[in-house]
Amino acid sequence: MHDPVETVRTAVSGGIGSLVLDRPGALNALDLRMVRGMREALDAWRADDAVRAVVVRSTSPKAFCSGGDIRAVREAALRGDRAAVREYFVSEYGLNAAIAAYPKPYVALIDGYALGGGLGISVHGAVRVVTERSGLAMPETAIGFFPDIGASYFLPRLRGRTGWYLGLTGRRISGAAAVECGLATHYVHSVELAALERELTATGGERLTEVLGRHATVPPASELAGHREAIDRCFAADSLNGVFERLTAEGGDWAEETLAELRGASPSALHMTFELLRRGARPDASLADCLALELRTACRTADTHDFAEGVRAALVDKDRRPTWDLAQLDTVRGWFEQ
Repeated sequence: MHDPVETVRTAVSGGIGSLVLDRPGALNALDLRMVRGMREALDAWRADDAVRAVVVRSTSPKAFCSGGDIRAVREAALRGDRAAVREYFVSEYGLNAAIAAYPKPYVALIDGYALGGGLGISVHGAVRVVTERSGLAMPETAIGFFPDIGASYFLPRLRGRTGWYLGLTGRRISGAAAVECGLATHYVHSVELAALERELTATGGERLTEVLGRHATVPPASELAGHREAIDRCFAADSLNGVFERLTAEGGDWAEETLAELRGASPSALHMTFELLRRGARPDASLADCLALELRTACRTADTHDFAEGVRAALVDKDRRPTWDLAQLDTVRGWFEQ
């Protein structure tokens, strides 16, 4: 019997350790308690022979995980509690690193939205299953932040320049597009998920590839397919200004929509994002390197006007009308010149 207030329910059955996200009222936004609960379970199962694979899923039909509890981070920053801000990011990024290095198959069943931190608890795992109801995004530039949770490592390693496009614009993509670009590994119809999970349990997680093969299907053509060449062309520029210039020269509806998304984002957040992606794209960059730089940047960003204002406009007052501080751009540039 589980405590009804538990927001991450854990269980072991048939060789499968289950992590069930159960905070539907908040669309499973990851608060510190949820992060710690997931980490504790994963740490306990590492050396447990009764657990041969881990499955993470949501009880919400709408969201797998809507991201980190960024409102709580903003509140801590506004009251000057830098220790609480750092504690949250250290814990969240530590969980991301633990998932990436997990010695057993880690299977994420992404049915519904997976935004920001929701990708942090899925993309770093070995298997990322999406459905026709999935929507994946790193929407941080619209709230004065940057794609974190290791995104500066995994976004530049997606197909072509898709990761730069997704990271800078915050564009939400379908499950089919996620498979196409490499964010997801398998496409399964949502009605099949329960059967997939039952079969994983029945086989004790030992025939993972075989079970996934029985339930996965070829995804339909995605919304990215018609823009592949334009994405690679425009987002291959070696500077942020160059991206704007190439999009302007590109013309057409897609380029205009993309420019509008970029112009609506925080200028300093765009600069942070471009610089972090540039560094993360280096062949010698590791996930650990990227998370360490993201941690330093996140703690600084939490103190900025654009972060407080972006979260206010998106999640507190919900007027969607942030007022960005253009002078902040010079401060952010200085962070990366040190």
